[in-house]
This record gives sequence, structure tokens and C-alpha cells, in this order.
Amino acid sequence: MVHITLQKFDYPQSCLWEDDHWAVLLRPQQATLGSLVLCAKSEVTSLAELSAPAFVSFGAMCKRIDRTLMQFRPFDKINYLAFMMVDPQVHFHVLPRYAERQEFEGISFIDTGWPALPNIKNVTALSDDQRAALISKLRALQ
Repeated sequence: MVHITLQKFDYPQSCLWEDDHWAVLLRPQQATLGSLVLCAKSEVTSLAELSAPAFVSFGAMCKRIDRTLMQFRPFDKINYLAFMMVDPQVHFHVLPRYAERQEFEGISFIDTGWPALPNIKNVTALSDDQRAALISKLRALQ
């Protein structure tokens, strides 16, 4: 059964890749171009509750995320943020950070928080076609 946090982020439609422990999803609200969600597939609601194999897998998933996003658009920094205030299961918002404006499918993406904390309230809306194009592009790179 798919838990509510995965459902909130449109799993499995938005899934770029997954393993037994984690799913990498396109974040519906693009705070920066290529914003993702790294979501645990288990029901745990605390990092301390993750299994040892999930922690091992976490490292591999982070490397794959960094490599894929760097191929897509070289980022200046990358932030992994674990808020878990609204969506209960363990997950991280992954935000590639850019000093310069980014363009994709005719849309400009500006990292309005750069170089300080990311501004996750300032998001760029994507049409269904733009969202599908971004998912397709990121899937093709990994």
C-alpha cells in the first residue's frame, strides 16, 4: 500500500526512479528548476526509525540524484531539506540551487533565495505538458 506522503507527491506518476526503500519524485511545486522529493517508501515518521538498509540506500540515492541533476543543469549547490511538518513519512525536498536564472520549456526559473536559504514559497507553476517534459528529461539522464 502506498502511504499518504507518496500519494501527495503523485507517486507513481511523478516517480523518476525508485528502489526497495526510496522513491525519487518530481516535486509538484518547482521552487527551483529540477526540485525533487526523496521519499521513504516505509511508513516511518522519524529518521531514527529507518532501517539500516534504508540508510545505505539513502546514500546511493543521493549520489544518483546529484549526478542526474548535475547532468541536467549544473547547479551551484544542492539542498536536502527534511521538514515533515505536514506530510508525515520521512522525506526530503531536494532543491538544486542556481546563482543564475534557468530556462526550461519556455519558462524562467529564478532561485529567489540565492545565496541564502531557499524560498520554497516562491514556486514556478508547470503545465501538464511541461511537467511531463521535465519528468521525461530527468528520467532519460539517469
